[in-house]
Amino acid sequence: MEDDKYSKELDVAVRVVHLACSLCQRVQEGLVSTSSDQIVSKDDDSPVTVADWSVQATVSWMLSEFFGSQNVSIVAEEDVQTLSKADSADLLEAVVHTVNKCLAEAPKFGLKSPDRSLGALQVLEAISRCSSSGGPVGRHWVLDPVDGTLGFVRGDQYAVALALIEDGQVVIGVLGCPNYPMKKEWLNYHHQHYRNMSKLSLPTPDSWEEGCVMYATRGSGKAWMQPLVNGDEKLEWPNFARVIRVSSIDDPALATFCEPVEKANSNHSFTAGLAHSVGVRKKPLRVYSMVKYAAIARGDAEIFMKFARSGYKEKIWDHAAGVLIVQEAGGVVTDAGGRMLDFSKGLYLEGLDRGIVACSGATLHEKIVGAVYASWDSSNL
Repeated sequence: MEDDKYSKELDVAVRVVHLACSLCQRVQEGLVSTSSDQIVSKDDDSPVTVADWSVQATVSWMLSEFFGSQNVSIVAEEDVQTLSKADSADLLEAVVHTVNKCLAEAPKFGLKSPDRSLGALQVLEAISRCSSSGGPVGRHWVLDPVDGTLGFVRGDQYAVALALIEDGQVVIGVLGCPNYPMKKEWLNYHHQHYRNMSKLSLPTPDSWEEGCVMYATRGSGKAWMQPLVNGDEKLEWPNFARVIRVSSIDDPALATFCEPVEKANSNHSFTAGLAHSVGVRKKPLRVYSMVKYAAIARGDAEIFMKFARSGYKEKIWDHAAGVLIVQEAGGVVTDAGGRMLDFSKGLYLEGLDRGIVACSGATLHEKIVGAVYASWDSSNL
């Protein structure tokens, strides 16, 4: 693929994710510092916040402005059912306020603000526009507005994930990680802990303590990372971006193994047994959201495995952006049978063989996949 084929789409996506991360940072600070009524539960009991709907509306509006609403197909996680209820007027008002405050900052990120504030109907329409089911033909933007909402409401790790799928293949991946610490060892601690620790050390002119956006285009052989814009700074992209690569560690005894924090849709006991069987000795690094993919891509971890419990179906927005970034950074991501993940089947990763395995290199990946085949029959999945 020519590096500049998707240059406009990548430029817009990176700027929009920066803008969305700024929105999330403001909302998260409010959620952590106060007992908020801006968190509700979906039908499956998973949390959704003002940030989820606000980011979705913001990204939808921006993509439609740049590429035309008739030309943009967006697959995203949230819908407007809860916001449209009669007793959700205050929640909707909070979302509209958050969206407009965010859009007003758009010029700082090299984006255009609307001529006038959006009304409630316009915000609902922007969210509703993200109702595509994807598929094998055409271009589809895939958005997870706040990946890892549980981590988000707890003041910990989360991500804003935006990808572009063209004819069934992920061609752009952008991952905003507002709380990602620049020091690898701080990943083991709650976000607030290392924020306090960072105050004890003096920053250097060419470093930043936390928060980044990672991105890649298919076939480029490179993944990039840049710091988030803070305060009154303006986004000067691609200034300050640097290439990231996966770790060169291929000895399981030295490898760091990531897994989800939540036990609801992943089997920790099986992954723990699998890790032990291939020689992984370090304690697992449990991280919310697609930050796990970010850790692999940046070389902070070597292995990520997820084996969902029976009946759970992996959604494309939980993986598309992170998978591409890991691959372009030099890593390997497949299902547990060693097959490439298929993003062409709609909302779900249909035909997934048992689970997902992401590794920094082929050696570790082959060992994990081999251990899956050896261990599967005796597992309790």
